[in-house]
Amino acid sequence: MFKDSSLHIAARDSIAWWKAWLIRLIAVFMSLIVCAIVIFGLTKMNPVEVYKGIFDGAVGTSRRTWVTVRDTMVLLLIAIGLTPAFKMKFWNIGAEGQILVGGAATAALMIYAGDSMPTPVLMILMFVASLVAGMIWGIIPAIFKAYFNTNETLFTLMLNYVAMQIVTFCIVYWENPAGSNTVGIINSATRAGWLPALGGLTYGWNVLIVLAFTFGMYIYMKYSKQGYEVAVVGESQDTARYARINVKRTIIRTMGISGGICGIAGFLLVSGASHTISTSTAGGRGFTAIIVAWLSKFNAFVMILVSFFLVFMEKGAIQIASQFNLNENASDVITGIILFFILGSEFFIRYRIAFTKAHK
Repeated sequence: MFKDSSLHIAARDSIAWWKAWLIRLIAVFMSLIVCAIVIFGLTKMNPVEVYKGIFDGAVGTSRRTWVTVRDTMVLLLIAIGLTPAFKMKFWNIGAEGQILVGGAATAALMIYAGDSMPTPVLMILMFVASLVAGMIWGIIPAIFKAYFNTNETLFTLMLNYVAMQIVTFCIVYWENPAGSNTVGIINSATRAGWLPALGGLTYGWNVLIVLAFTFGMYIYMKYSKQGYEVAVVGESQDTARYARINVKRTIIRTMGISGGICGIAGFLLVSGASHTISTSTAGGRGFTAIIVAWLSKFNAFVMILVSFFLVFMEKGAIQIASQFNLNENASDVITGIILFFILGSEFFIRYRIAFTKAHK
């Protein structure tokens, strides 16, 4: 004889990859249904038309498509940069600052050396300068963490504000025209320091550089000795020391890599996109990239899809705001609902739910 049924939750030992993705796809489908109900309830509009507006805003024309791709690449690169630090459980919240100092280094070379050297040499110097600037901004909190056990979350967060003040200081000297309190478009006449087109594609270099880092990070984390050390330090520093891994050196090296890659994102934003520098150059991407990294479980290739989705929704927000006279937050609501379902689906991937009957 049995009494009432009860709910039983147990951790899964493993799950087939296709089942995991099926669960995620079901979650997305269900989220779109909920979004449709919310849209109709709040606006009385046809949800399909709103979805079409989002699609049109992101990839409706060739120009919009390439802008979406360009911004996807930048967001992806920042997430790639955060990956080794987060895998090591070093909570790098300072990507915004690392982007800004990388962008400032790029802008400085564009302004002071743009007309005095060949384009290939200038590009290489700008790339290296942004890399080094970002590395320095990443290594500073790493040294304090490694030797003094400071709180890396607060340290990296505070460095964001320091970077903003440095950029503000630079703007005073670089403002154009005078009194505008902005740098303006750098080298607008000569385009010196502007990342050139590749094979006729305006943002071809952006895509090539970021995909190279994506493949490189995947190989680095999965197959290199240093990637193994990052994973071990992240799991347990005591275990890492027992395995004779130099924990301090690993922390500093990993944050140098993390900050350097974020600095290169600043190079892409200044040289390959906006061609100017301001305190809003990073535009919150350093924080959005944290979501990308966590949702992707630090899988470099999954990050491509997640980055594209978030940028897709961001660009769609602009379109529906103008087309349907809606607040841009409407798209944020849609994005939030979808992310909620996707995050919720991870529970069903990690755990299985069964109904058991208790004996009487």
